[in-house]
Amino acid sequence: MDRFRSLDGLFDLLIIGGGIIGAGIARDAALRGLRVALLEKGDYGSGTTAGSTRLIHGGLRYLEMLDLPLVRMDLRERETLLRIAPHLVRPLEFLVPFYDRSLFYRTKLRAGMLLYDALSFDKSLPPHRFLTATEARQAEPQLRTRGLQGAAAYFDAQVNSPERLCLENVIDARRRQAAAVNYAEVVGAVREGDRVAGVRVRDLLEGGEVEVRGRVVVNASGPWFDRVAARLAPHPRPLIRTTKGIHIAAAPVSAQAVVLFSGLDRRLFFVIPWLGYSWIGTTDTDFAEDPSMARADDEDVDYLVASAREFFPAIASQPVYWSNAGVRALVTASGTESSLSRAHRIRQGPPGLISVLGGKITGYRAIAEEVTDVVCRSLGVKARCTTAEAPLPGAGELRIADCGLRIANGACLKSAIRNPKSEIPPEAGVIEHLSSVYGGRAAEVLAIARLAEEWAAPLAADCPDIAAQVAFAVREEQCVRLADFLLRRSLVGFRPDQGLGVAEAVANVMAEELMWTAARKAAEMRSYRELVERTQLSREVLL
Repeated sequence: MDRFRSLDGLFDLLIIGGGIIGAGIARDAALRGLRVALLEKGDYGSGTTAGSTRLIHGGLRYLEMLDLPLVRMDLRERETLLRIAPHLVRPLEFLVPFYDRSLFYRTKLRAGMLLYDALSFDKSLPPHRFLTATEARQAEPQLRTRGLQGAAAYFDAQVNSPERLCLENVIDARRRQAAAVNYAEVVGAVREGDRVAGVRVRDLLEGGEVEVRGRVVVNASGPWFDRVAARLAPHPRPLIRTTKGIHIAAAPVSAQAVVLFSGLDRRLFFVIPWLGYSWIGTTDTDFAEDPSMARADDEDVDYLVASAREFFPAIASQPVYWSNAGVRALVTASGTESSLSRAHRIRQGPPGLISVLGGKITGYRAIAEEVTDVVCRSLGVKARCTTAEAPLPGAGELRIADCGLRIANGACLKSAIRNPKSEIPPEAGVIEHLSSVYGGRAAEVLAIARLAEEWAAPLAADCPDIAAQVAFAVREEQCVRLADFLLRRSLVGFRPDQGLGVAEAVANVMAEELMWTAARKAAEMRSYRELVERTQLSREVLL
């Protein structure tokens, strides 16, 4: 139980759920000086966060639903994230093509674009613009031209790795003395009369249970909310409605993000450039099973392929590599899945317990601020939220002085970078890649790589990731499973082979760092292969 040593004593705040909202609460509370513990049943960001569309946006669809407060909050938070996490959150232009549409529709779209700009009055991004049909064809050559009248273009933002955005919140909380433990399942409540005074936690890696005491407990477990609530303070009916959304990674067909409406049911979906793919999604269907079992079935994938093929015919002859599935936690309401609000709700009671329901990834920081305000009031603590101003750990620039490193074949990156007229060696691509993943914290990875030639070696000949990243993930980022590194500490698991080609090399480094037995290493390899199999697409769908 060495992993649980940090959970001793009385905490001001216990947070159940290490997704983006729980991680954001941990960071906010730690920055306000509270003694915080964060408990996550799986790995940080491995649930709904990992299943997202990977956008930071206000949401045109919510504008049409007249959910103006939600859109305004998310547009404000988009600006905040562009400021505090520029290494992870980057501007992205979207195109909304329209086909055979009435004058009324085109007028409504123009009004919507004006309102979207008005609600983001404090934005740093360019305003919307309208393109003629010719300009739209030039912008997206593979887009279907029949019936094309033009397009609207506007800016939102993208996060290539919401998993790392979540992780950086955890890292910053730990820097402020918060305790955070992954693979720690809450199995029951510790009660003092009718008050929830703590939780019982099971170590899913090493076995055993401990009691952890807290003055306030926050249930931020997302789609697992009702399951966790039943262990803490059962209620007579479900408080959340869970819906599944899937995405597919296809060969690239668009130059920029495109907003489309499926010809099958008129639902909005995206075709987005992401890591060299077209990232296509999402679906929205009720899902009552364990969220960890969510996967794309043939019907889901066929829906997306057919919907996208109507606008990008080339998809019919392009490979689709793999799928991704996540489960949303929405505040319970009647109506179709897509009609439900994405707004969050904070619920208090019984004494000592605060619950967070719903919410979108874009607004996670604001939701965390609101929850932490409630916690502070209950504790009588007066401390201002600073998470909108304080940059996340990787937001600092990578200094050239930190790049004086010889990687693999010995070329000195420092001199290559200082002399822009020289031919930049392959190693400079490694520096650029590390900076795109870690931001300024890439210097910490480079410090390990400087220690020995084997740490600077690439994981594979065609892979920009190096062995030092694995050691860094284990030592500094609580990486304890093979999938943790491949999918959430790096982008390796999103390669076309989903990281299978380098999995053994990664496992070898982790085995050395964590003193795995041969049996444990084999089990990790087997577990990752099984995970990948769940994301593969059937031949029937692709034919």
